[in-house]
Amino acid sequence: MPDEQPPRQQPTILITGTPGTGKSTHAALLAQQTQLKHINIGDLVKEKGLHEGFDEEWQSYTVDEDKLLDELEPVASAGGVILDWHTCDIFPERWIDLVVVLRCDHTVLWERLEERKYPLKKIQENNESEIMQTILDEAKESYAEEIVVELRSESTDELETNVDRIMTWIKAWKRDRVEKVDE
Repeated sequence: MPDEQPPRQQPTILITGTPGTGKSTHAALLAQQTQLKHINIGDLVKEKGLHEGFDEEWQSYTVDEDKLLDELEPVASAGGVILDWHTCDIFPERWIDLVVVLRCDHTVLWERLEERKYPLKKIQENNESEIMQTILDEAKESYAEEIVVELRSESTDELETNVDRIMTWIKAWKRDRVEKVDE
């Protein structure tokens, strides 16, 4: 019989969405209120050199997906983490317990990306992606429907409501796991 991993005590949550929708803010707030570790994938890629170089036109690193997945495997499969990235389809389904797709009105998003001093082409590309709900569709195609949640992220009130909602989900997830282990 192959080595069986003990049941996870903490979930792995993926917070995804178009750049500028509030992924890192949500993840950081959740990490402060839980025992979950926030992993900003973009930062991890830079820190650990998990890329194939820097793309000047897009002002971003070209991620080496194999290196990234190898780096994340032990942590994400064990649970207790919040993965924060603008894409989701590369992560194995077995790692992820909840996918939160943050959405934002395209005019609000445009302003946020301008504030970040993104090049116009990058703002346009990300705005189009948000309008076409590219990341939401990607999440729905990559994971079971029941674990994908779409949340609006345009205001501080929505941020607080979203974090409360995810906290409620985490409590229910833990309760369900404890009940299954006790049976």
